Amino acid sequence: MSIACRCRPRDAVTPTTRTWLALDQGGQSSRAILYDDEGHEIAAARVPVATTRVGADRVEHDPDEIVASLVDAARQALARHGAAPWPAAAGLATQRSSLVCWHRDSLEALSPVLSWQDTRAAARLAPLRAHAAQVRQLSGLPLSPHYGATKIRWCVENLPAVRDAAGRGKLVAGPLATFVATRLAGEPVPVDPANASRTQLWDAARGDWSPALLALFGIDRAWLPAPGFTTLELPITEQSVPGTRISVITGDQSAVPFAWGPAREDTLFLNLGTGAFLQRATGTRRPEPGDLLGSVLYGDATRTLYSLEGTVNGAAGAIEWFAAQERLDLDAAWRRWEAKDRATRATPALLFLNGVAGLGSPYWRNDFTPRFIGDGDTDARFAALLASIAYLIRENVDRLREAGPIARAIVTGGLAQSNGLLGLIADVCGLPLLRPAQAEATARGLYGLLARPDATSSDRIAGETFVPDPAADAGPGFERWRRTLRAELAGSATSGG
Repeated sequence: MSIACRCRPRDAVTPTTRTWLALDQGGQSSRAILYDDEGHEIAAARVPVATTRVGADRVEHDPDEIVASLVDAARQALARHGAAPWPAAAGLATQRSSLVCWHRDSLEALSPVLSWQDTRAAARLAPLRAHAAQVRQLSGLPLSPHYGATKIRWCVENLPAVRDAAGRGKLVAGPLATFVATRLAGEPVPVDPANASRTQLWDAARGDWSPALLALFGIDRAWLPAPGFTTLELPITEQSVPGTRISVITGDQSAVPFAWGPAREDTLFLNLGTGAFLQRATGTRRPEPGDLLGSVLYGDATRTLYSLEGTVNGAAGAIEWFAAQERLDLDAAWRRWEAKDRATRATPALLFLNGVAGLGSPYWRNDFTPRFIGDGDTDARFAALLASIAYLIRENVDRLREAGPIARAIVTGGLAQSNGLLGLIADVCGLPLLRPAQAEATARGLYGLLARPDATSSDRIAGETFVPDPAADAGPGFERWRRTLRAELAGSATSGG
């Protein structure tokens, strides 16, 4: 297993009384970052993880590889911490809707990790359509195979080891974060509310598993981990990373609003990764989601914090899909696209209706086939695809603005490295975007939750701002795309497609 590391030279480590370890497990890699008390990065390591795709609807990871990769990353980062103290505590974040089944006693994985992108259980939603309003009211989420409930049911019905463990009272099925923490600790670990809420079985108002949702999806409460909090005290066992305890467990996107201080309600966060995820905190007020997602951001014994979210399923994932379809030299395609002027990028000649991995908010169509409208060469299709990402983000930004004015928008993630894409999104949304100099938003959010839970939020964040260019005139292109998408959706609904 290859490991990529970066760290500050030992003689450059600033004096610090404490350090904090952020463990960020993502779909492409596991990362460990060691911060000092002031939030400076001391050392870091990254270990790639494999993704298995079977057909159009199955996306899996090896659960043992996930755990091993995170341990390797942590060990490598800690080996390079120089003269800095051993971490006072660690925080763990994973992709929220990824799910795994394991044995209650041996802690052995009984299923693959079913990625949040996995939609193999979509057919199980059809009988539940009549209950969609109840599901949304209790969970804050629309009916979707991306979430954990139907994945658990699929595993029980289709995987003999899971079915056998369920029959013997030995099954635990839950978020990836709970499985990883359980393996690191060598003992059962309660589920945190941010990850639990993405199973679609969590009553966000009560902070517990919902009896009504369990009955609806056919899930036995005995299969699920006990409810817990974002904060805890969990020693990591000698076999993995000795002498460290986990004090925070949350989801990757749930950590982000704490990266630069307490979660502010006037701040929009946009993460451009495999998908594009948008969110704004709503404090202790549980939001009415409308066409978006009402999410649990944080929960402890005294309070629960919520957020309003939007999701674009096809961002980097759509680009990878297109590159594979076209056998594209992606770096060259990016360079040619970045050389275009902003008006051309904002209103491409073709349209792309971006249903890669399904349409997320505000349309929620898992069965929508991605398609280009119009004829053009590879570069024209690539431009249309990138514009579709910005257009779908705009659909969500418009709805998030309904919750109140947005004072600032912070953008992070792998695709945020493209100046052209950030300029395009700024033009389409009419919103300045700040790309922070410290771009590891999930890891930095873990640091904030660990080291500075009561800090004051800062208006000053070092980074680069991308301001909308009125000359780009992005409105007509967006409106043309939106009319076309809505007409296609109406037509497919009428035809039963």
